[in-house]
Amino acid sequence: MDSVLISRRALALAGASAALLALAGCNRAGNADAPKATVSTFHAVDITGADYAGKLELPDVQGQMRKLSDFKGKVAVVFFGYTHCPDVCPTTLAELAEVKRSLGADGERVQGIFVTLDPERDTPEMLRAYVNNFDAGFIALRPSPEQLKAVAREFKVFYMKVPGKTDDAYTLDHTAGSYIYDTQGRVRLFSRYGAGGAQALADDIKKLLAQAAPA
Repeated sequence: MDSVLISRRALALAGASAALLALAGCNRAGNADAPKATVSTFHAVDITGADYAGKLELPDVQGQMRKLSDFKGKVAVVFFGYTHCPDVCPTTLAELAEVKRSLGADGERVQGIFVTLDPERDTPEMLRAYVNNFDAGFIALRPSPEQLKAVAREFKVFYMKVPGKTDDAYTLDHTAGSYIYDTQGRVRLFSRYGAGGAQALADDIKKLLAQAAPA
C-alpha cells in the first residue's frame, strides 16, 4: 500500500475522529443548565473538560510506568502511531520537534509522548531510536496488547491492521491526531493531522504555556 493511500486514509480518519470529538461536545452541551459555549481561540479542536483521554499510565521503553502527572509543569503532546508508519507518524513527530525548537527556552516545557499501536513489532530499542531521531527529549510508551486495548478505548483511538504481502509486512490504519494537555495535566486540545501546520501548533502551545489551567 503506497504512502499516498495511507495519507488519504489517515486524513479521513482524522476527520472522523474530529467528528467524534465534536459529537461528544454536542452531547455535553445538550444540558440546558450548562454554560454557553464560548468561541475558542485555539487552532486545534478545543476539548477542555472531555470525559475521555484523561488517564494515561503505560510503560516506557525501560519498563518504567509513566503517567500524565509525571509531566506537570509542561504541555504534553500525546500521539498514537507506529515506527513502520510511512508518513503520518514521522511527519507529526517532526512537526512537534520543529515547534519545540521554535519556542526557544520554552521548548523545554513541551513533552512529546509517542504511544505505539504496534507493540508486536516495535521493540523498546526500535522505539527509543525512533523518537530520539526527532528529539532526544521525546519519550515512547509501549503498552502490552491488553493495555493497548484499554488505552485505545480511553482515548477513543481507532487502529486496524492492514495485511501486507507477508505476515510481518502489514500496515496500520489509525487515528491521526495529537492530544494536547495543559501544564496541570488536563486534556485541552485535539490537533488533527494536517490541520494548520507547525505555526498553528506552536501558537496553541504558547497559549497553554501562558495560561492558568481551567478551574
